[in-house]
Amino acid sequence: MFTLNLPEFDANIIVKDGKNMIFDILRKRYVIITPEEWVRQHFIHYLINNKHYPQTFLANEVGLLLNGTKKRCDTVLYDKRLIPQMIIEYKAPHINIAQKVFDQIARYNIVMKVDYLIVSNGMMHYCCKMNYQEQTYSFLKDIPNYEEL
Repeated sequence: MFTLNLPEFDANIIVKDGKNMIFDILRKRYVIITPEEWVRQHFIHYLINNKHYPQTFLANEVGLLLNGTKKRCDTVLYDKRLIPQMIIEYKAPHINIAQKVFDQIARYNIVMKVDYLIVSNGMMHYCCKMNYQEQTYSFLKDIPNYEEL
């Protein structure tokens, strides 16, 4: 694949039926490697290995119902009470992270009401902390360590 602005990790890759597949440690199965999936797997390992997020509190492809339509969050972090705390949206590296991407994750957050929103294309990463009391948000300089949440 291609180099991202994320730490390398020991990717478990196989070829099945002529398709490259990568093992997703959260879903515990092999999935087809798309550019977006490549970003997802790097980012998950970054959160677990570098930011100390507990693997058991992370989930991929989390379904939700938004205005009667089924949607899926790329990754969700839950807190110790299993309440959603963070939504992460991934895009392929060639996709520019524009307002449209933030609008997408903001729509998901209408349902989830999390404290943090992250968007990454593997090259650029943006993290917002929500302030529901003041109905504002602020961009953070870095992805917080788990202990800082």
